[in-house]
Amino acid sequence: MAMNLDGPHILFYACEIIAFLISISVHESAHALVADMNGDPTARQLGRVTLNPVRHIELFGTIIFPLISLVSGFGIFGWAKPTPVIGRNFRNYRMGDILTTLAGPASNFLLAGISLVLLVLIALVSHEGKAILDSLIYGQFQVSGSALVPFVLLLYVSIEINVILGIFNLIPVPPLDGSHVIRHFLPEPVLRLYDRMGMIGLILLFVVGGRFLGQIIEPFLRISNAMLLQLTR
Repeated sequence: MAMNLDGPHILFYACEIIAFLISISVHESAHALVADMNGDPTARQLGRVTLNPVRHIELFGTIIFPLISLVSGFGIFGWAKPTPVIGRNFRNYRMGDILTTLAGPASNFLLAGISLVLLVLIALVSHEGKAILDSLIYGQFQVSGSALVPFVLLLYVSIEINVILGIFNLIPVPPLDGSHVIRHFLPEPVLRLYDRMGMIGLILLFVVGGRFLGQIIEPFLRISNAMLLQLTR
């Protein structure tokens, strides 16, 4: 599916890029902040407790790959520069590592929740906002002269991107966040094999796992749309 460059799509792409940069910045900042709270100041000292996306950009994961996915028509997807963590600095290594790991996906779900609440508030106080939101939910979005259009679109896209990032990072395949939790409960021989196979699993996930990921994520997106419709009646 080729990239479409008409008015509505250009605005949609712009909102996707903005929401993506905000989402990965929040995700990595959450890792850095919770690591610092648990005794490891490494990321904070490197300036990673910030929502400035420049501090979290990785050339391939944050620029090249997202642009390729966007131009290909699959929607924006990518990742930020990993947050540096030195586990031996944690006051309690296992608990510190688990909390630091879960902080990233949790921040994405929180951001999705905040976006949903703001959309509900906009739709409840503005008939125009409600009409824009309904057009997005039902796939009939058109650009109008309303100043609410970019705000509603950005918040709506933010829900989708943050749900995708949150769920994807919880998949227990190294080096994704979910693997950092699972590995604490594996016996040593299994752990060594798990770490060695991790990158192979991640590559397979990207190459052949698109449909699998879609089946996991799609129900959550349908639930968010249903909640928006129900709460804005």
